[in-house]
Amino acid sequence: MEQTSRLRTIGIGAAGLAVTFGLWWLVAATVLADFQIPTPGEVLSAFGDRGWSYYSTVFEITLKESMYGYVVGVALALATAMVVLLVPVIEPIVMQFAVITYCLPIVVLAPILITVHDIPEKGGLSSTAIDLAAVSVFFTTVVGAVLGFRAAERSTLDVVSVYGGSRFQQFWRVRVVSALPALFTTLQIAAPAAFLGALLGEYFDRHLEIGVGPSLILSQNNRETALAWSLGIGCAVVSGAAYALLGLLGRLVAPWSKGVAR
Repeated sequence: MEQTSRLRTIGIGAAGLAVTFGLWWLVAATVLADFQIPTPGEVLSAFGDRGWSYYSTVFEITLKESMYGYVVGVALALATAMVVLLVPVIEPIVMQFAVITYCLPIVVLAPILITVHDIPEKGGLSSTAIDLAAVSVFFTTVVGAVLGFRAAERSTLDVVSVYGGSRFQQFWRVRVVSALPALFTTLQIAAPAAFLGALLGEYFDRHLEIGVGPSLILSQNNRETALAWSLGIGCAVVSGAAYALLGLLGRLVAPWSKGVAR
């Protein structure tokens, strides 16, 4: 039954993808022909002209920036959520700070970060992109982690307390285990957000020469529409792959979240 359900899900996804590409091709070749919307064939042609080496080089830089920012932002968010659970009195202040990081406009924050950091070396990583990736994941991770930690059953926490366990032991032995499904869901959401933050950081940091952001700017300036679309689709594929990979990891680490026995 489970295998049939998976095959059905894959089939529906493949059919939806085929319909989407078919509609895209039809609309681009007819209704929107005057708006320079490339067809899927033109996008594939642009990908073939540039070659795998071009895209791997471009995406490697942005992926590194997003991963560094992701690790830093998630680590800070989890540490913050842990402190909130252990010291509840500071929760209002911490949550207000998290909301502020979420509400900060990228178009304002990016120029400030660019002026603060040194100009990156040729082929190097952008500190602005890393910072924006970290900021992009902080709020959602803090909120998801706090809600996950609070999902622990009160009776189980009381058992640890009765046997002399401290609040930290309650947190480590009960809350962390109970929060795993929610944590991995939060980490899934944070992965595309980190990539988007790094991409925006590259887009604003005009000192960069290599990366998805600079490549998008060049394709825009050169009116290479098909190239821009290929880069955009590549971003969607990378973000979706990270989301799916973390979802699979979550099922392996916390199989009870899907009703699967160890």
